[in-house]
Amino acid sequence: MTPTLHSERLEFRPYRSQDEEAFVTLLRDQEVRRWMGQDEVPEDDLRKAFRMILTDIYPKGLFDVWGLWHEERYIGHAEAKKTGNVDGHELITALAPAYWGKGLGSEVIRALLRHARDHLGLKEVYGMVGAENTASLTMAERLGFHHVRDVIGDDGSVTKMLMISTAT
Repeated sequence: MTPTLHSERLEFRPYRSQDEEAFVTLLRDQEVRRWMGQDEVPEDDLRKAFRMILTDIYPKGLFDVWGLWHEERYIGHAEAKKTGNVDGHELITALAPAYWGKGLGSEVIRALLRHARDHLGLKEVYGMVGAENTASLTMAERLGFHHVRDVIGDDGSVTKMLMISTAT
């Protein structure tokens, strides 16, 4: 079961049914989608994905997924799950644009690293960052992520596969 986590300013809370609107709003945001490398997804599909978190992912313990809360406001999304890109786990985060540039992204990653080490027993984790996302790449480098390889999308886009030890 996905545990509730805390960092200095954030609460990582398993989603509840009343969080659906916030989840959909975040993942329909054009800037969020751009930096996550995602095309626009129909709202109905996002709602189905959200309900799958509650009805499938959590009950089956498939992976950990949270809503991120700051001062009782929903500000983002986080996951720690196996990735198909390598034999390992990937950390996935998305923050609402109003919360960018405040050090919260680094705080999210540090908390996820502790969770990966202490609760999942992982020695390393991966992240995927679009080559044009200089802010996230700078943050990842500052945190100690190392470039593994570039992944080229069907559309020619480049995503940087990064890795970090959880002992960091």
